[in-house]
Amino acid sequence: MLWFSHTAEEISWPEVDKLLGRVIAEARGRLGPSPKRVLLLPPDITRMHSGAGKITERLYRALAAEAEVHVIPTLGQHIPHTPQQNRQMFGEIPEERIHAHDWRGGCVRVGEISSAEVKRLSGDAADWAIPIELNTMLMQEAWDWIINVGHVVPHEVLGFANGNKNYFIGLGGKESICTSHMMAACCGIENNLGTLVTPTRAAFDLAENELLRDLPDLYVQIVMRRAADGRLVHSGLHVGDDRETYLAAARQSQAENITLLDQPAERVVCVMQEDEFFSTWVANKAVYRTRMAIADGGELIILAPGLKRFGEQPEVEAIIRKYGYRGTANTMRNYESAAGTDLREMAHAAAHLNHGSSEGRFRIVYAPGHISRDDIETVGYQYADLAAMQNKYLPADGREGWQQTNNGEDYFFVPTPSIGLWATREKMEMRSSQR
Repeated sequence: MLWFSHTAEEISWPEVDKLLGRVIAEARGRLGPSPKRVLLLPPDITRMHSGAGKITERLYRALAAEAEVHVIPTLGQHIPHTPQQNRQMFGEIPEERIHAHDWRGGCVRVGEISSAEVKRLSGDAADWAIPIELNTMLMQEAWDWIINVGHVVPHEVLGFANGNKNYFIGLGGKESICTSHMMAACCGIENNLGTLVTPTRAAFDLAENELLRDLPDLYVQIVMRRAADGRLVHSGLHVGDDRETYLAAARQSQAENITLLDQPAERVVCVMQEDEFFSTWVANKAVYRTRMAIADGGELIILAPGLKRFGEQPEVEAIIRKYGYRGTANTMRNYESAAGTDLREMAHAAAHLNHGSSEGRFRIVYAPGHISRDDIETVGYQYADLAAMQNKYLPADGREGWQQTNNGEDYFFVPTPSIGLWATREKMEMRSSQR
């Protein structure tokens, strides 16, 4: 059930601390008064801006005197943090208490979502089983409390991030991640974005109810908004142990984190933060989150000073370089071909290629910090010089919204694409009418 929700225009850090005290008090009453072993499951460094790492550090400090507390960042298939990134994200939590998730060799099979259920939930768009493989430490060690900390924000696979995404993606194994991402891709990214319960989310809800009901867990769900002065602030904290906790946060995010434009933008400019986004795998949030706001024949310019690679693993890097972001038809043709064994083995990469393409509808221009023109153009994007683009398109006030360059060129500026979703009012209304 939903234990409590707190919403405000801005929740200050002193208020967050009080709320975390309430979280612990509620957990003592519901999960047991004296935990001896506690597992904290926060997001990885790509959610650093959410403050989830600081919240995790505060929970660790509050519980470490009485319990053995461990932390597993819910990496999914992202690259594990370095010790420096752990300090950056989690402050003073000891390095030996932070454990990297191994999506290939560190999971156990706990069940599956049947092909019949996948077919039913996806409306026949997908028809394969989703094996449920989860982190071995999570499933095989004894825990008194498991606290999921997450930032709820529009998401291309699950409608909104977090909730049980922490388990099935963040701590999932290879087959779980690959099959579920392909299910979502077959259902259509623009059908998923900003939807409270996507087909893949419904599949995960089913798996949670059937396979994880005995976990002594709770969710601490963060919602953020951009204040009038441009700052990112906390505006919601929703705490509980079931789907309604996720839904309460997702409804708030739906109201606060989706920006509707009256007309499509001919040009959108996004910034992917240098200390968070190092690969197109994660920097392509700029593509996912703004695609529904861009006009046919328009242009998306992504300023990515930290960009140094395409994939999060060498195998995915190789797949992106081999096939590129060239549209769903091209990806699926290769996926289904006799030579497409590598794509089928890494099906989540195939889904990512689909999501990261404009399907030929608009141009995607990357201005990277550490990738060459040849490499950017090899994968199907256009290249621009980072310094020139920053000089031209970074507005003096840094504010989201309509801006104009010195030579009178209009564009829509998105300083943090990872915190929201941008779409035209017409597209969102049309999608709603089709449901």
